[in-house]
Amino acid sequence: MFARTPRLLLRPGWKEDAPALAAAMGDLAVVGRLARAPWPYRIEDAECFLSSDHGPLPNFLIFARTHGSPRLVGGIALVQAEAGVELGYWIARPYWGLGFATEAGCAVVDLADTGLRLSRLIAGHFADNLASARVLRKLGFEPTGQIGSRICRSRDVVEPSVEYARVAFAPRGEGAMVHVGYDREGALAA
Repeated sequence: MFARTPRLLLRPGWKEDAPALAAAMGDLAVVGRLARAPWPYRIEDAECFLSSDHGPLPNFLIFARTHGSPRLVGGIALVQAEAGVELGYWIARPYWGLGFATEAGCAVVDLADTGLRLSRLIAGHFADNLASARVLRKLGFEPTGQIGSRICRSRDVVEPSVEYARVAFAPRGEGAMVHVGYDREGALAA
């Protein structure tokens, strides 16, 4: 399963992606915002992740489409959790603030709605990750009013997590559209 957006290619990870994945995840500012990723994140962790069976739900690496080779900018997945199907994502630090999480999220939410026909998605973010809160609202997620606790494996702590839910075909929030006039080459030079 693959997905394309105006700027991105979403596809399953391949073993050849291990060096790029390890480099992108080798940043505590990225890994410290995730629940399950280890720290330090090594090439062996990337190889293990890429060789794992992620089940029937989409688990994509996010690549920026360029005039040359695509560049790994993040990852996004739907994962079966106790409370339902959960959306999770990460973006490598050089690509923060460029709208890639929202753009990839729109593609995966559309896939969940129309291709997989999921009636509801859940998501969450550590309470101090306000950027994820903005992305989730743009994707049509609403806070449930629940604050849970999640282990942050990389920081070896339990952190408060703001919980969200989204019903199928929920309207997207403000700012969910792809930016027109985006300077692709300038942004990808980072």
